[in-house]
Amino acid sequence: MTRSDIGQTLAHRLYAAESAIDAALIHTARLAAYLPEARAEAYLSAVTGQKAFEDTAQSVLSLSQARGHIVRTHGRLAALARNLGLDALAVGPVDKPEDEPPIGGGTTGINSPKTSVSSRPEAC
Repeated sequence: MTRSDIGQTLAHRLYAAESAIDAALIHTARLAAYLPEARAEAYLSAVTGQKAFEDTAQSVLSLSQARGHIVRTHGRLAALARNLGLDALAVGPVDKPEDEPPIGGGTTGINSPKTSVSSRPEAC
C-alpha cells in the first residue's frame, strides 16, 4: 500500500468518524429537546426526571467536545499530509469557513477534474 493509499483510507475513516459524531450529536440534542415536552405532555412534575435532563445535557456537551477533538485531529492529519507531500485528499463536504465563494463539495475521492473537491491541502 502506498502512502497515498493510506492517506485516502485515513481520509475516508476520518470523514466517517466526523459524520458519526455529528449524527450522535443530532440525535442526542433532539432527545434533550424533547424531554421537557414529553414531561409536560405526560403531566409530570417539573422535578420528575431532572437527573435525566442533566445527564442528557451533559451528553450533548461531551459530544460537542468530542467533535472539537476530531476537528483538531482533522487539522493535524492535514498538516501531516502536507509535510509528507501527499496530494490533497478530500472526502465528503469540503467547504471551509474561509471558502469564498463556497466550493459546494460533497463528493468522495481524491482531487480530479471529475470531482468538485478542494485542491487546498487543508481539505484533507
